[in-house]
Amino acid sequence: MAFPKVGNVAPQFSLQDQDGETVSLKQFKGTHTVVLYFYPKAMTPGCTVQACGLRDAAPQLNKRDVVALGVSPDPVNRLAKFRDRDGLNFTLLSDEDHAIADKYGAWGPKKFMGREFDGILRTTFIIGKDGRLKAVMDKVKTKSHHDDVLAIIDGLD
Repeated sequence: MAFPKVGNVAPQFSLQDQDGETVSLKQFKGTHTVVLYFYPKAMTPGCTVQACGLRDAAPQLNKRDVVALGVSPDPVNRLAKFRDRDGLNFTLLSDEDHAIADKYGAWGPKKFMGREFDGILRTTFIIGKDGRLKAVMDKVKTKSHHDDVLAIIDGLD
């Protein structure tokens, strides 16, 4: 499936966060730019590096009225463990049936250790305060993800 088109209204969603609370994209409209990033699995090495980068970039994100939302197919209780283990200071969302990943084109064929399977394609979407998709990052480097996100956001102004 293809990514939503930059400039279009971002696909809406409501998912449970690490505490079992429902979080919807519409609650950020008009107040925050949203960094919606899809990652394969909580507490794995690459996903931890990526999440900790965003955690450490929180002051810069906050200055820009940016909220980060991490989405994975992990169950809610695993997300809570991930947050607690790594001191994450942003919202993690559970998309167990990968319906939202499908909507965003972030679910598809992958290869790992010679095996092919469907899974999360590490992808980040920048959604403006107006609810429109501003950028799609589909070549994500976990170590520099937070810096790349900040550079894109700064380039939007």
